[in-house]
Amino acid sequence: MATATTRSTWRRLKRNKGAMFGIVIIGLALIVALLAHFLASDGTPNANRMIVEIGGQKPGYTQQFLLLPKERTIQAVSFFSRLLNGREDHYQYIAISDHKHAGDSLIIQQFIDEGVTERVAYPLQATRWDEGSNKGDYRIITQKFYLGTDKYGRDILSRLLVGVRVSLSVGLVTVLISLSIGVLLGALAGYFRGWVDDAIMWFINVIWSIPTLLLVFAITLMLGKGFWQVFIAIGLTMWVNVARIIRGQVLSVREMEYVEAARALGYGHPRIIVRHVLPNVMGPVMVVAASNFASAIVIEAGLSFLGVGVQPPQPSWGLMIKENYNFIITHNPMLALAPGFAIMLLVLAFNMLGNGLRDALQVKA
Repeated sequence: MATATTRSTWRRLKRNKGAMFGIVIIGLALIVALLAHFLASDGTPNANRMIVEIGGQKPGYTQQFLLLPKERTIQAVSFFSRLLNGREDHYQYIAISDHKHAGDSLIIQQFIDEGVTERVAYPLQATRWDEGSNKGDYRIITQKFYLGTDKYGRDILSRLLVGVRVSLSVGLVTVLISLSIGVLLGALAGYFRGWVDDAIMWFINVIWSIPTLLLVFAITLMLGKGFWQVFIAIGLTMWVNVARIIRGQVLSVREMEYVEAARALGYGHPRIIVRHVLPNVMGPVMVVAASNFASAIVIEAGLSFLGVGVQPPQPSWGLMIKENYNFIITHNPMLALAPGFAIMLLVLAFNMLGNGLRDALQVKA
């Protein structure tokens, strides 16, 4: 019966083009988040390769670089370590506009600023590179920055790709926390009613009366700034909707015949709630979970923009907007608009998926 219901729900969901669009975007975001350090041209930890000489460049900017071996030895990292955290560059990136080989020296015109270069000579011995089976006297590469560079000379596209992880992580952690608290309190209030319901509803109304952003600020300041602290802070403020919805659903379900039959058979309250009540009220919860996911992404971006969310150099879309919003009214608005469009697209995907789930599960408002 459950399988037939699941198939019917999936058929209705597939007919919803908006929901399928949301699923595709979310699926692509998950793939990008997993492979970010392999997909990004800047595969360093946090995509934090700073080349200040090329800061603030427009989309499509192309620059030549001399890869100069670093003096210290860079330790090799495993595949999984690189997958999670990236790997440090083995070379220093020197922006150049021209180079030539003269005797035992490499002479470059080092790029300083638009129209400004400096002649620098390096002994060939100092420019020798060795990476696996690749060996040579020096290495010159040309790199294209498809979305330009920020004021520190970091690749915007690379930071955008790595920043997907923060947005998806905050949504996931927030949903898990809000569902855990909201389902527990909502189920207890709706099932037991009486003074339990009164106490939980009083607590819910108190939390409901506090503006979400203000409550997040208070929890963030109490826990401190950081990656995990902001996730927990947002999660602790978004369980109220879940609890109210679960309570309303449980109030109606607890009067059903199968719940009365479970009581007559002598089953305990925990078993009745977990095995018989909650599985029949999870449709609305899935819809509100998708909505909470989208809201969490927006709140995290707002907190990072205000400086109390994810801290530099970790890439967050909200933090990227903060670092580059001055460019909106100057020569390069894409530095701030690109993460803004990314936030809009991912939030739209979760909202459209939520709307599709509401229709497919035939949830009544």
